[in-house]
Amino acid sequence: MRVDTRHPVPAQAPREVRAQLAGETDLDGFRALARSLWARGTPPGQVRWHTGEARDLFEPGELLRPGDALPTGTPAPRVPAAFGALCESVVLHRDPSRFALLYTLLWRLQHEPGLRHDPLDADMLRAQGMAREVRREMHKMRAFVRFRPVADTAAPGGARHVAWFEPAHHVVQANAPWFSRRFANMHWAILTPECCVAWDGETLHFEPGADPSRAPTADAGEQLWLTYYQSIFNPARLNPAQMRKEMPVRYWAHLPEARLVAPLESAAAACSAAMIAREPQPGRRLGRATAALARHEVTGGLQACDRCPWAAQATQAVDGEGPLQARLMLVGEQPGDEEDLAGRPFVGPAGRLLDTLLAEAGLDRAALRLTNAVRHFKFELRGRRRIHKTPSQADALACAGWLDDEIAQVRPAAVVALGATAWRALLPQAPALTQARGRWWRREDGLAVMPTFHPAALLRMPPDQAAAARAQVVADLARAAAGPGLSGDRQHTG
Repeated sequence: MRVDTRHPVPAQAPREVRAQLAGETDLDGFRALARSLWARGTPPGQVRWHTGEARDLFEPGELLRPGDALPTGTPAPRVPAAFGALCESVVLHRDPSRFALLYTLLWRLQHEPGLRHDPLDADMLRAQGMAREVRREMHKMRAFVRFRPVADTAAPGGARHVAWFEPAHHVVQANAPWFSRRFANMHWAILTPECCVAWDGETLHFEPGADPSRAPTADAGEQLWLTYYQSIFNPARLNPAQMRKEMPVRYWAHLPEARLVAPLESAAAACSAAMIAREPQPGRRLGRATAALARHEVTGGLQACDRCPWAAQATQAVDGEGPLQARLMLVGEQPGDEEDLAGRPFVGPAGRLLDTLLAEAGLDRAALRLTNAVRHFKFELRGRRRIHKTPSQADALACAGWLDDEIAQVRPAAVVALGATAWRALLPQAPALTQARGRWWRREDGLAVMPTFHPAALLRMPPDQAAAARAQVVADLARAAAGPGLSGDRQHTG
C-alpha cells in the first residue's frame, strides 16, 4: 500500500485538563485532583490549575473538579512523608504556579525514584524555598500583628481587640489557631484584604477580606507603648540593615512604633556619643547578651526572637511569670509541650509537681518569679508527639540576654536554679550540679544562686531514687525560703 506523504495523517493532540480548585488554599482539593490526574496518566504539561469558581465555561479542555468520582480501586501515588508537609506550606504561597509545581513533583516522584535523594533538584529547591517564605510570613504575622481595642459590649471588658494586617501569602487561616491559643481569654479579630478571622473566646470565625478603612485607629494606651519603645532603644547597638531584615519596611504602615524609627536612627550617633561621654554609674547589671537583647527589643521583642532554630518550630516564646519585685526567682530549663501551648512556665507535669514541692517547703508560688533559661520549646517529632530535647549550651547562650534582662528587672534577693541547664546558664564555670546542690553560690555581680534538681528529673527517676531526691529538693527550697546565708556562701566569679 502506497502512503501519500504529501498529506500525512495528523497525530491526535494531547487532551488538556482544567483542574478546578475551590480556593487559593484548597489542599484537600489538590490532593484529590492530583490523585485523579495521576490515575488517569495525565502528565503535568497537560494540566492547567485554577482556583475559585470557573469563569469561562467555553475554555478548551476537560473540566475536572475534586468531587469527580475516581475509578473503583484507584491506587494512591506513593510519596515520602516530607512531601505531604511540603505541600501544606507551599499551597499557602501566593505564586500562581504553586499547584502546577507540586503536581510536577508528584509526577516525577513516581517516575524518578532518585528524586527524593537529590538535594540539588531545581523543582524541589524551588518548592522548599516557597515553604520557607510561607513559614517566615507566618512568623512575621505573629510578631507584627498589633491589636487595638474597639468598643464592643458583647466582649469581655466591653472591648474587642482588632488588628489590620497585610500578609504576603495566604497564611491567615493557617495562623489563626496559634492566635486563638495565644489570646484565648480575649475577643479579637484580624482583618486582612483577602480573609478576616475573629475569635469569640470559643470558636474561630472566618469572613471575606475587608477594606483598609475598617482598620482600627490609635487608642489611648498606644502612647504608653511608644514611650516604652523609645525608652528601650539602644543607639549604641543600632544596626539598620539587620533591623529592616527582621522587621521589613512593608509592615511599617500598621506598626505604631515604626514612626519612631527614622527619628531614633537620626539621633543615634549623637546619643551614642553622649553615652560614651557620661561617667560610668553603678547600677543594674547589663548582662552577657545585651547586644542581642537590644537588637530584639528594637525588632519586635521576645516573640520576634529568632536567634535559635527552635523559634520557628515552637508555638511561641514563653516568658517569665510572677511579681516583678519577687524576692526569690526560680529558673528552670525550658518550656515543655504544655507550656509551649499555654504561653506560661511550669504548667505541665513538672510544673504541677513543683507546685506540690513548693507547698511542702512553705513557699507560695504566687509570690515567686518563675522563668526558664531557654524560652522556646526544643523538641523532636515522634509520630504526632513532640518529645522534649535537652537544650544545648548554644541554646542557653542564645537566650542569655532575656534571662539577664529579667533578673535585672526583678532584682531578686536570690535565685534557685532548677536543673543543670539553668545552673550552667547562671554560673557557667561552677562545679557540677550534683556537687554544688543545696548550697548558696555568689556570682560576680553579687547574686546568690542555689542549684537543685529539676522536678522533671524527679519524674524520670526510678521510684527508689525519686523519694530521696524529692526530699532533697524540698529541703533546698525550704533553705531558699529562708534566704542566702552570710558566712557559708561560696564565692564564684563564673
